[in-house]
Amino acid sequence: MNNKTYRTTGIALAALLLLGLIAACGGTPSPDTPKKTVIAMFGAMERNDQAALAHLLDLTALMKETNRDYALASDSARTFTSPQQILEDLTNDGLTKRRWFSMQRIVNEAQVTGDAATVDVTFHDKQSGIAYLTKFGVHKVNDKWKIYSFKTEEQPS
Repeated sequence: MNNKTYRTTGIALAALLLLGLIAACGGTPSPDTPKKTVIAMFGAMERNDQAALAHLLDLTALMKETNRDYALASDSARTFTSPQQILEDLTNDGLTKRRWFSMQRIVNEAQVTGDAATVDVTFHDKQSGIAYLTKFGVHKVNDKWKIYSFKTEEQPS
């Protein structure tokens, strides 16, 4: 065998080895989806992981939401003046985290249209019997799904 044959054989063996390793590890990771992004956001909130939230949220777009409060049942809309304020609101003892985590959360399927989607999340307050439907707006930013909006509506009992 000459050097060219050894090189070609070596490349082919390396490719087969790489394919075997990928198969052993469960294959290609599942694609990122809007629903998984919303579920990951709740996980990051539960862990108080502001760094993870910063990767899941389009904080610039969320700061533009000034006409409604997404904390549920708030008397008036709060205005956030920095991305850090949003992260603090969604972690530790933040108002939105306290309200969202005091209710049963049901994450429904996403409605996807191209690079934009909505994920309906139902928050059910067991004490009052009131249900809130929040349409999480999700869009692709640099090929990653990010949450850019929380639109809450009270649902009839």
